[in-house]
Amino acid sequence: MMRVADEFRNYLTTEKGSSANTVSSYLRDVNQFLEYLTERSLELSEVTQAEVQSYAQWLTGRGKSAATVTRALASLKCLFHWLIDRGECSFNPVTGVKTARVERKLPKILSGKEVELLLEQPQCVDSKGYRDHAMLELLYATGIRVSELIGLNVDNVFLSAGFIRCESKERSRIIPMYPTALKALSDYLRDVRPQLAVESEEALFVNMNGTRMSRQGFWKIIKYYGEKAGIQTEITPHTLRHSFAAHLLENGADIHAIQEMLGHADISSTQVYARLVNQHLKDVYTKAHPRA
Repeated sequence: MMRVADEFRNYLTTEKGSSANTVSSYLRDVNQFLEYLTERSLELSEVTQAEVQSYAQWLTGRGKSAATVTRALASLKCLFHWLIDRGECSFNPVTGVKTARVERKLPKILSGKEVELLLEQPQCVDSKGYRDHAMLELLYATGIRVSELIGLNVDNVFLSAGFIRCESKERSRIIPMYPTALKALSDYLRDVRPQLAVESEEALFVNMNGTRMSRQGFWKIIKYYGEKAGIQTEITPHTLRHSFAAHLLENGADIHAIQEMLGHADISSTQVYARLVNQHLKDVYTKAHPRA
C-alpha cells in the first residue's frame, strides 16, 4: 500500500504536473482509502463498485459533507485510472458510484459601490500604493484568478492594444481592460516596477523585495484594504473575480463571453452567476415593489 501511494505521488508530480495543493489533496484522500482497505484486509485489486459505495457511505457516516465525499471519489477515480494504465486493475470501480448531490452555494460578491470603495483605498503616493492600485484594478477589470494574477509576466501585458494574455496549463486567453485599469497598470509599469523589481525578474507584480508576489502576500493586501474601506462583506482574493462576472452579466454581457474571459471549460461553472443575478433581482423586487 505504501508503495502505491509513493508511486502515485510521483505520477501526479512528474507525469501529470499537478500543483502541490492538488497532490496533497489527492494523497490525503487516497491514503485514507488505503487505511480503510487495510483495516478490512482488502487489496486494491479486490475493490468492487459495491466496496467503493460502502466507503462513500462510511465517509458520510463519519460526518463528511457531500462535497468532501465527492472530492474523495474523484481522487480515487484518478487513482484507479492510473492503476488501469499500469495493468494493475482491469476496471474502475469508482465509475457509477452514486453520491449525495452537492448543493452549490452562490458566491459572495461586492456591490458596485463596494467595489468602487475598495479600489479607492490604495493611495498612489508611493511605490506600494501604485502597485496595489494596479493589482486591484486589474483583478476587477479582467476577473482572472489570483494564481493567474501573480503568475503574470511583463510580456503578458499589451498596453497599446488594451489587453492582457492570461496563460495556464490548458490554454491562453485574451482579456480586455477598461481605461482606468489600463492607466493604473501603465503608471505602475512606467514609474514603479523598474524601481522595485530585481534584475532579470519577469513577474509583472513584485513584492517590496523585488521578487514575484505570492498568494499569501496578495491575500494580506486585499484583506487590509477591505478592512480599511469598512466593507462588511468578507473579502477573499476570489471576491473580485465573482463580482466581475456577476456585474458583467447584470449589465447584459453574453454568458459565453464571460465563460471565455473567466477560462471556464464548462458553461455550468459560469451559469452560477446567472442564478446569483436572478436571486439579486428577486431580492430587489421583494424589497421595492409595494405589493410584494
